[in-house]
Amino acid sequence: MTHEVIIYFRIRSSLTSNTHYIRYFLYLCLTLVPGMKVFCIIFCWLFSFGVSNLFAQKITAEQYIKTYKDLAIAEMKRSGIPASITLAQGMLESDNGNSRLATKGNNHFGIKCHDWEGQGIYHDDNQKGECFRHYKSAKESYLDHTDFLMTRSRYAFLFEYDATDYKNWAKGLRKAGYATNPKYPELLINLIDRHSLHQYDTGVAISKKETKGSKQTASKPASSSKSKSKASKSIDDFSISVDMYQTMDNNRTDYILTKEGDSYASLTKELKLMPWQLPKYNETDASTPLKEGQVVYLQPKRRKAERGKDTHIVQEGETMYDISQKYAIKLNRLYILNRMEEGTQPAPGEKLNLRKKRKK
Repeated sequence: MTHEVIIYFRIRSSLTSNTHYIRYFLYLCLTLVPGMKVFCIIFCWLFSFGVSNLFAQKITAEQYIKTYKDLAIAEMKRSGIPASITLAQGMLESDNGNSRLATKGNNHFGIKCHDWEGQGIYHDDNQKGECFRHYKSAKESYLDHTDFLMTRSRYAFLFEYDATDYKNWAKGLRKAGYATNPKYPELLINLIDRHSLHQYDTGVAISKKETKGSKQTASKPASSSKSKSKASKSIDDFSISVDMYQTMDNNRTDYILTKEGDSYASLTKELKLMPWQLPKYNETDASTPLKEGQVVYLQPKRRKAERGKDTHIVQEGETMYDISQKYAIKLNRLYILNRMEEGTQPAPGEKLNLRKKRKK
């Protein structure tokens, strides 16, 4: 077999079906005079790369959103990270899935190899030849993005924001050091508003309140108790139906009192919420039984008690969870404010701080 034929078959095997016409041209090259064969084959080989790039179509923003929106929603239900934030980060960090990290390493979020035992892909970023995580699939990248945010302490404060508060999430990511670009929050927010990504923060089981334009306007929590029958109420920018529940406010956090036979599953269905919301807001498991007259918060609790409620004297039988529910304070924050180890319980008569951290 001649050298020309060997070169021809090597090049032929490297071409895609989109350039079959080039392979035909290569065949014609073999019929040329001997001195021109190799030159013509090499020319076609170089030309084929140009044609392949010419015909290669980039993924559009709309295609990217359509492909990954369900995965982003699923991860939101698993973690509470707004689907809009996940999608916007994926679009921005991977250039809508067209970047080298995304196409070669399935890395859609620019996460580097810190504390990573898997394969890596090297890419120039802040420094030359930095190691980035290499995934088997885009789905694996999305799952790891969720785990990355959930397991790093510097991102813990983000989970105190509502799942629809994408603006504070965007600002918080920059504050926590996810990106060095000072305009990172603005870039994420612009993507979310431009493509109405916030619609996915409602999930598939919630009817989102219609708003003018692409921006949403948050409603103020109820300031007093009001009895409602077959009424609707805006909670976290969601329109939920409240059937014969009295919606009340505690520490700027809306809540209801349960009726006989209520469960988190039944309330989720009744209020048309997502399965993760009520258990997450009330810091408990979805299978935890409810008693009649029990407080169930419809929004995340706060980091401290309202003004004027600085301390609490522990009563006999009270737990830290009981107190966190009483004042609508996040349980982990109550432990932090009182410099207590999580899981421990206070003694009756002990004074707990509700707004300021206890002095050493």
